Amino acid sequence: MTADLDRVVLIGVAGDSGCGKSTFLRRLTDLFGEEFMTVICLDDYHSLDRKGRKAAGVTALNPKANNFDLMYEQIKALKEGKAIDKPIYNHETGELDPPERIEPNKVVVIEGLHPIYDERVRGLLDFSVYLDISDEVKIQWKIQRDMAERGHTYEDILASIEARKPDFTAYIEVQREFADVVIQVLPTQLTKDKESSLLRVRLVQREGIENFEPVYLFDEGSTIDWRPCGRKLTCAYPGIKMYYGPDNIFGNEVSVLEVDGQFDNLEEMIYIESHLSKTGTKHYGEMSELLLKHKEYPGSNNGTGLFQVLVGLKMRETYDQLTQVKETANV
Repeated sequence: MTADLDRVVLIGVAGDSGCGKSTFLRRLTDLFGEEFMTVICLDDYHSLDRKGRKAAGVTALNPKANNFDLMYEQIKALKEGKAIDKPIYNHETGELDPPERIEPNKVVVIEGLHPIYDERVRGLLDFSVYLDISDEVKIQWKIQRDMAERGHTYEDILASIEARKPDFTAYIEVQREFADVVIQVLPTQLTKDKESSLLRVRLVQREGIENFEPVYLFDEGSTIDWRPCGRKLTCAYPGIKMYYGPDNIFGNEVSVLEVDGQFDNLEEMIYIESHLSKTGTKHYGEMSELLLKHKEYPGSNNGTGLFQVLVGLKMRETYDQLTQVKETANV
């Protein structure tokens, strides 16, 4: 298909395993359509299989276990509208399978541990997001998943997080600095209850990025603290707190939008939406509709779902601007 594509738009979604990438990708599919979007998992560029990594004493997070040269060559080829023979990493066997043919598409999403790590690959991206889950939340999520579904013990989970930590800090977390947008997931500040499942989620948006204008609350460039609970938004204790303001994070000038707490009734989300600007929506209420469409997705009732939808809308806006520019140039 489509070797004659005028413009392949390339999106990078970075983050550790178990940080919500798959839910985010499902939300992107809603916006771009399954037939127009190809997702490439960068695990396929592991140069060492599971046995090889064990023998070399490296984790999959280490660049030595990945073939960045091939990744760059193939992602560049796709962006140029050329088909590739992409390797396949088999997660069940831990081995490398024969390659598969991948055709270029209108939108190509590269997701995994390292989409923003290699400078050459980073230079190809039209939009990038890093999913930044704090250690406390990561432990909580892994416990929910691994103890319930995989029979792991609490001690096993803590040990596996600790074992990955040096490589995570050295090779994964450093990508935050280069992402256009970072979605940070932190424990709530609304209550001192350490067992609380409430989340404080921050959308860190870089300023000065081409084809991207940060979403803002009420008044662009101001600092806003807002408690939306009341007659128009139902909130159980301890309620919801929203924040917006400028900052300098990871060495970048940014605008930060924050939601602490959870929404009790997604039908009321239009009230929040009506106070946000530059959301990238194409009609009034679209953001709320997208959240309601899949309210069963994890995080739909808190800032993770809201910001995944918002970032998806901003990606679509970037796509529209890039393809429009190309079409105009061809006229």
